[in-house]
Amino acid sequence: MRLALKELRRRPGRFATATVILTLIAILLMFLGGLLDGLIAISTGAIRAQDADAIVYSDTAQASFVRSRIEPGLRAQVETVDGVTEVGGIGNVQLGARVPGNGPRDLASVALFGDELAPESVPDAPAYGQAWADESIKADGVEEGMVIEVGPARTPIEIVGFVEDTNFNGQSSLWASPDTWRDTLSANRPDAQLGPDVFQALIVRGDGDDLPGAIDAATGGAADSYTVDGAVDAIPGITEQQATFNQIIGVTVAIALVVIGLFFALLTVERTSLYGVLKALGAKSSTIFAGLVAQAVVVTAIAATIAGALVVLLDVLLPPGSIPLLVTPTRILLSVGLLLVAAVLGWSFSLRRVLRIDPASAIGTTS
Repeated sequence: MRLALKELRRRPGRFATATVILTLIAILLMFLGGLLDGLIAISTGAIRAQDADAIVYSDTAQASFVRSRIEPGLRAQVETVDGVTEVGGIGNVQLGARVPGNGPRDLASVALFGDELAPESVPDAPAYGQAWADESIKADGVEEGMVIEVGPARTPIEIVGFVEDTNFNGQSSLWASPDTWRDTLSANRPDAQLGPDVFQALIVRGDGDDLPGAIDAATGGAADSYTVDGAVDAIPGITEQQATFNQIIGVTVAIALVVIGLFFALLTVERTSLYGVLKALGAKSSTIFAGLVAQAVVVTAIAATIAGALVVLLDVLLPPGSIPLLVTPTRILLSVGLLLVAAVLGWSFSLRRVLRIDPASAIGTTS
C-alpha cells in the first residue's frame, strides 16, 4: 500500500485523466442532487413549515388544495376526535401578481394562503389586505411595504415582511388572513369560491401516536389525513420528481463505475510486469489489490474535494432565484459516498487480473 501511495506522489500525471473525469462526474452528481433538493424545497416549503400533528384533506382530494373541501360538519367531527387539541382551517390559491415598477407581463407567481393557525415562521397574524411573503419574491423586485396586485382582478395586498422557506409548487407563498384569501379567491376565481366557513384543508394539533389514522377512522373515511412528512410526499408530482432524479443519479454512478473500471483495467495491464516482480519478491495479491483500492480512494477524495468546492462556489455566484439549487453538506457527503462506492467497485474489476498474474511469465514479458 505504501508503494501505491508513493506512486501517486511521484507520478501524479498518470492519474490526472481519472481525476479530471471523476471531478466532472462528482460535479454532475452534486449538481443533480442539489437541483433535486432545491426543486423539492420550493415545492414543499409551505407544508413543511406547518406546526401540525395532522393535515386533513377531504377524502377525494388526493392531497390537493384545489380538489379539497372541508365543510363545517366535517370540521366539527375532526374537533371531537380524541387527542385533538387545536384545529385551524387553511386555503390556497395560486395566481400571478403585478409588482410596481415591473412590466405588465412581468408577473410574480404567488401562492396565497389564508390560515387560522399560521406557521411558526410567520411572526404574527396580518391584518386584512396584508400578507407575509416568502423571501424568494424579492427576486421579482418586491420590497417590504409594497402593495402588489394579485390575479386578474388586481386584488391589492400589502407585503408587511418576509419569511424563509415557505414556497409552494415553485411559487412564492403569501401568508394572509382567511378573509383576505377567501375574498381574493372569490374575486379572481369566481367558479372556485367557497362559503364563509368552508376551507380546503385543516391544520390539526394534538396528542397521540397516530392522530391522522384516528381522524380518518372517526370521520368514517370522509377525511384523508397525513402527518407533515406524509403530506409532503403526497403533494402531486413530488414522488415522480424524486424518482426521475434518483434514476438519473443512479445512471451517473453507473457511468462512474464503468469509467473507473476501464481506467484501472488498462493501468493493471500496463503494470503487469511490475506486479509480477512484486509477487516474485513475496508480495501477496491481497496486498497489491489493497494498494489499488488505496489509490482509488485517494484519487476519488481529491476529485470530490475539487468538485465540492466548485459546486459551493457555483451556488454562491448564481443570482438568487435563477436556478433552484440547494447545496447542503448532507447532499455533498452523499455524493462523495456514492462516488467512493463506485470507485472501489470499479477498481475491483482489476482484482481477477491481479490474482491471475504469474510472476515468472510477467517478468518474462519484460526481458
